[in-house]
Amino acid sequence: MTALIILFVYIAIFVGAFFAVKYLFNRSIHDFTSLKTVTFGDESAVRPNRIASIVSVATLFVIWGAFTGSAWLPGFLHAPAPFVGETSFTYTLEDANGATDDAEVFVRVLSFGEKTEKFDVDPGEGFAKNDSISMTASRSTTLIFDKNDEATRKDGAKIVAINGQAITQDGAITDSIGRYALTDKGAISFTPPTGLQMEPIWLPAPEAVVDRVVQTFSEGYRGSFLYEHLGISLYRVVVGFLLGALVGIPLGYAMGLSDWFRGWFDPIVEFMRPVPPLALIPLVIIWAGIGESGKLILLFLAALWIMAIAARAGVSGVAISKVHAAYSLGASKSQIMRHVIVPNSLPEIFTGARVAMGVCWGTVVAAELVAAEQGAGMMIMVASKFQQTDIVLMGIILIGVIGFGIDILMRMAEKYLVPWKGRV
Repeated sequence: MTALIILFVYIAIFVGAFFAVKYLFNRSIHDFTSLKTVTFGDESAVRPNRIASIVSVATLFVIWGAFTGSAWLPGFLHAPAPFVGETSFTYTLEDANGATDDAEVFVRVLSFGEKTEKFDVDPGEGFAKNDSISMTASRSTTLIFDKNDEATRKDGAKIVAINGQAITQDGAITDSIGRYALTDKGAISFTPPTGLQMEPIWLPAPEAVVDRVVQTFSEGYRGSFLYEHLGISLYRVVVGFLLGALVGIPLGYAMGLSDWFRGWFDPIVEFMRPVPPLALIPLVIIWAGIGESGKLILLFLAALWIMAIAARAGVSGVAISKVHAAYSLGASKSQIMRHVIVPNSLPEIFTGARVAMGVCWGTVVAAELVAAEQGAGMMIMVASKFQQTDIVLMGIILIGVIGFGIDILMRMAEKYLVPWKGRV
């Protein structure tokens, strides 16, 4: 339910921001791209709206903080919180003879992470005795009501009403205090209002993740500082990607220029392309062991097929008219390769490189699962076993930030090395 509400809020903000930016902040920009007469379907004519990017990031942060009760957001932006405090409800017990008696259950609901402790209450008079419950917010608890009642379920006693509302095992009832249901054995299951905020074990607040970043950076995690974990992961990704590119790009060129290479390697490439790198982990362990070489081989294989296909697509996409024009001017095969094939295939190769880098970052988490002492992936996996969600989120966010930074650098390199992309 909470996930659907979050999705609805996100879509509503997206639509509202779209019309607000479109009609309030629309600016005219005059440059090469804006002067194009045909823009629909032209990828080079579509540039990211920076206002939309800022609003998008801010929206994600606000939704995250709102549904976790973040102290960084004002209270009016918080989603309804689960009930915390003291409350009570009354149940009606009917004994085997049809006589009824009421008893009050005092409930103490504690915040997330607080330790629950049983507390005593005055049992009162009658065969139904007052009772108490100590529980954590957003949780359910079961009350064995007849532990201290004089009429028990073994004697034929049963709950017939809660807070004056008749109840059976066939259905639950809900009021302002909470939700009540009877278990198969007749005990009372009680759930106080859960609100819409998520428990820290499922999704911690932003400040909790930031505090964990500071702590891990200064104190370390499992014997290594945060920059050491990230550094070794970055090293593995970069080395694996470069090895894949060094083999994949020449292989893709050969497949794009030679029917023999295309026929020989096409079945292999097309067979390996849909195989996820994670499926290769057992085979890589058998062949290369659980050391550093096995991790690099896995990342190499993750990048190899993507780079080969990207280079092959780049060569195959070169307009034949350009090749004919070069031949008509007396160019040799090496000159055509250098001045026609390579420049025109670079956009596809850069696109493939960006995809391959993303796949490598995703694969490094699994690669570091096996006997790794350092790495962001190891940190995430170990933290998940101990339900340290803040560390898991920290690792995911930092991997995303580093990956995004690398992608920006690759875009800048592409803009510098391939300035003609989208213009010819």
